[in-house]
Amino acid sequence: MILGISIVIFVLVEGILIFSIIRYRERPGMPNPFQNHGNLKLELIWTVIPTLVLFVILFFTIRGLLYVAPENEPAASASQPRMEVTAIGHQWWWEFYYPNYHVTTADTLEVPVNTTVHVKLFSNNVIHSFWVPALTGKTDVVPGHDNTKWFVAEKEGTYTGICAEYCGTQHANMRFNVKVVNNNDFQTWVSGQQQAATAPTDALAQKGAALFKNQCASCHGIVGVNLKQFYNTAQECTDLPGGKANGTPQCLIGPNLTHFGSRNLIAGGVLDNNTENGNCDPNNPKLKEQCNLAKWLNDPQGIKPGNDMNIGSLTNEQIQQLVAYLEGLK
Repeated sequence: MILGISIVIFVLVEGILIFSIIRYRERPGMPNPFQNHGNLKLELIWTVIPTLVLFVILFFTIRGLLYVAPENEPAASASQPRMEVTAIGHQWWWEFYYPNYHVTTADTLEVPVNTTVHVKLFSNNVIHSFWVPALTGKTDVVPGHDNTKWFVAEKEGTYTGICAEYCGTQHANMRFNVKVVNNNDFQTWVSGQQQAATAPTDALAQKGAALFKNQCASCHGIVGVNLKQFYNTAQECTDLPGGKANGTPQCLIGPNLTHFGSRNLIAGGVLDNNTENGNCDPNNPKLKEQCNLAKWLNDPQGIKPGNDMNIGSLTNEQIQQLVAYLEGLK
């Protein structure tokens, strides 16, 4: 509607301008044009009409804002199934916690089609903004002021989401996906995500599991390894091995990795988890060049400067072990 109004005004104003340039251009011997300064009728017309047009545009603007970012559940979706998700903005990645299913994941929000999704927005660091352009409008994620939003995805597919509020040096690389699937696929996904991590049987992956416990477990959690259950890292804490000496619970800094191998994105969406074509086969001689997980483990600060991944230097053998273990967490 606003575009239509704008086109009509543009054509009208430009048409009058072009007509005036041609019809009233100066010609030899023409007298000075008649001066209309102080014509009250004309001044009222060109003040009142634009004002009325702006009020019409304001009406459609407010109606659009309420439609794409309602504070309450849309009335039209009341008859649809609904679900709740907490979206936590970190620096710089998104965590998604499903309180009704006790599932925690990162970088991809998986939802069933034709379902009213109630997203609770939370940040414990700086202001972020949750935006999935193809599905819903922007809503700020403000520390100390939890916001909420509602949306319904009517078609299956994968939609790109971003942070729309400058939040630091890697703001542009704070991406995520919304994966919309049918209800049966969603229930299958939930059932798989609720399971604890499977203990590795491969010798290389077993070494990777031991390396994870020694070097990664203070920042990342895996249910069945150093966590007893899924939880929301931003709002809940758990006692972790190697925690504070006085027994105070210590919160995780990085994403929960229980089912890392089933995810499509790495490092806040800056890399794809490209396991196809043997890219992440631990025995691949070009592992660090072809496997994005290996690239990330080798130089996380080079790929995403300023992030909280301070893993230190890893040998080629250690990278092989971690890739074998993490990509096996389906």
